[in-house]
Amino acid sequence: MNTQMILMPLLGILVGIGASFSGLGGGFLMVPLLLFMGYTAQKAVGTSFLAILVISISALVAHNKFANVDYRAGILLGIGGIIGAQVGARLVEHVSMDSFKKIFAAILVGLAVYLIVKK
Repeated sequence: MNTQMILMPLLGILVGIGASFSGLGGGFLMVPLLLFMGYTAQKAVGTSFLAILVISISALVAHNKFANVDYRAGILLGIGGIIGAQVGARLVEHVSMDSFKKIFAAILVGLAVYLIVKK
């Protein structure tokens, strides 16, 4: 059996826990894992979105049970996200793997710094 067939669901479990717990969507974990596994930046991002779609639906159901969902805000953010996602998908096609890694790392570091200094 292919090692990836075993590894992918296990990684999915970890990403699902991280995404559902933090609300960060899971891409911050999924994309680096896929890059490590040899995916191109573009394929890692696209594959991550498919996985996150499935994870997000499950997390939405779980959070809804605890009444932790503001549907109005989520839908409004989602409408903006639809536009942003179309622009982002086109932009990532024009970014080299080295530049992508640097941009992605800068975003993660910026997020980490923000979370550490935020009171």
